[in-house]
Amino acid sequence: METCAASLLRLMQVSHTATFEQLPRLIADHAAGVGMYDVLLFVVDMRETVLRQLTGHGPDAGEGGQSFTVSGSLPGQAYQRVEVIPEAAQVRAGDAARRRWWVAVTDGVERLGVLRADTDADTEAVRQALSDLASVAALLLLSKRAVSDSHARLVRTEPMNVAAEMQWNLTPPPAYAGHDVTVGAVMEPAYQVGGDAFDYAVAGHTLHLGVFDAMGHDTTAGITANVAVSACRNARRQGASLDESSRQVERVLIEQFDARRYVTAILAELDMSSGTLTWVNRGHHLPILIRDNRWTTDLSCPPAGPMGADLGLPIVTAGEQLQPGDRLLLYTDGVVEARDVWGREFGRDRFVDFIRRHHSGRLSLHETLRRLMTAVMEHHDGNLDDDATVLLTEWRGGDQGELTP
Repeated sequence: METCAASLLRLMQVSHTATFEQLPRLIADHAAGVGMYDVLLFVVDMRETVLRQLTGHGPDAGEGGQSFTVSGSLPGQAYQRVEVIPEAAQVRAGDAARRRWWVAVTDGVERLGVLRADTDADTEAVRQALSDLASVAALLLLSKRAVSDSHARLVRTEPMNVAAEMQWNLTPPPAYAGHDVTVGAVMEPAYQVGGDAFDYAVAGHTLHLGVFDAMGHDTTAGITANVAVSACRNARRQGASLDESSRQVERVLIEQFDARRYVTAILAELDMSSGTLTWVNRGHHLPILIRDNRWTTDLSCPPAGPMGADLGLPIVTAGEQLQPGDRLLLYTDGVVEARDVWGREFGRDRFVDFIRRHHSGRLSLHETLRRLMTAVMEHHDGNLDDDATVLLTEWRGGDQGELTP
């Protein structure tokens, strides 16, 4: 029998020309050769509410497969806690009794789904082999999803409007870890989002961050947000500063919409080595800083007015020195202004308190945001009137080894 490392290496090699639909069979065949049997792969939907089996069959590559809820199931526990979890009872395989496992499939801190496998033994080496298999499965999913409509169908549980289609194709992954920082983001309503967008990118020691809110809640709002994010990236990648980038976004929006459409935004840069944060405020809600999980403040910066409104206000670049463990919240008004049936807002205090309480319970940043947006949606009876977006960044300041669960 070949070693697990050799089997996983061969799996990576043969996967280069494989399709998304072929992944479950490839993974199962190579895993069986090193003592991991009946392997099944499940991917999470966009709202992180259900885990759906990738079977490779049907228009969504999930025909005939099983599904589990993220809340209230053992596979869901593995997903939420990012752990290797065994089932209590053994499973029969002929005359043999095997242990069944559920393993979170992650890339860094981005959770993609779970993997199920049966093994003959329960040892630390087996658990490590399961984790290694899940890591390779994550890389294979990432390599195939961008060109797969089957993947897009599998991770959706309802129809999506055109604006949301544009926004989700524009945004970076919902979670990232590297160079002493973790980043997580959520957007709702996932299938009907209009003018909200978030962006982040890494260049050397700099983390670029942005949250955008275009006027309106329709396809035109989505187009406006797309233009704003693209113009910002274009300026940034040509070496523009924060204020220059926001001016470039303004110029492009005015060229395209003649001051009839505008976008509010926070554009920020974090020096990941020193923890120095700088940002500009283009008519948006101020960033919130959480320190020691107790102290919170709205960081101050005079607003320069929405980009595209052509108000001609001065652009001020503000700064803040972060401390290790600080968390920075960028968000749009749909989070705090979501109202229940009695007209009561979700509110800033509840928003911040939710982050503090749940993130201090050792949940991953990604899981904290999943639960936050579930709470916001439930507060608004499952149907938001406005887009709600959160971009949460945590600077570890030297604790690189603790970035991932």
